[in-house]
Amino acid sequence: MDSNKRRFQVTFNAPVILGFTIICFIVLILDQVTVKASTNLLFSVYRSSLLSPFTYIRFFGHVLGHAGWEHFIGNIMLILVVGPLLEEKYGSSNLLFVILTTALVTGVIHFILFPGVRLLGASGVVFALILLSSLTSIKEGEIPLTFILVAVIYIGQQIFQGVFVKDNVSNLTHIVGGVVGSCLGFVMYKHKMNRY
Repeated sequence: MDSNKRRFQVTFNAPVILGFTIICFIVLILDQVTVKASTNLLFSVYRSSLLSPFTYIRFFGHVLGHAGWEHFIGNIMLILVVGPLLEEKYGSSNLLFVILTTALVTGVIHFILFPGVRLLGASGVVFALILLSSLTSIKEGEIPLTFILVAVIYIGQQIFQGVFVKDNVSNLTHIVGGVVGSCLGFVMYKHKMNRY
């Protein structure tokens, strides 16, 4: 056997993205085992008392919960496609900050504006990562055309669906997630945030 042959090994290449995926999977299993009780308590946002510590957990935890396998797979597939490249470019801690910020902002906005509707799922994170990815080639004094096209197509689609399509999709969460991803992309570029 040739000792110079390179052996391939599986690597844990994007710890934040892979960790997020694994936690979402565990939360979905827990949701099914507890017949949605765990998701209602920890992994969805709805109007509740500000005196309850669970309200603040839900502001972040809602991005981990999903309504079912189709919802989970739809979100996680996009996160697994886009996320590792962003984690490599911006670093794990910066990407974790993007996810946590997106969760908090979308959770609080939903809590305030939609008191009778439950929000769960990583769609806001997906849109944040999509818009953030379109800014990866940004240069001083320039806005990438890809960013403009992605923003117009994705956010335009969400506005159209929010106005004309009645479904259980939180289009505002998608839009807010995209705005958060865009803003943090510009901040990370402007301040040359370290990869760590």
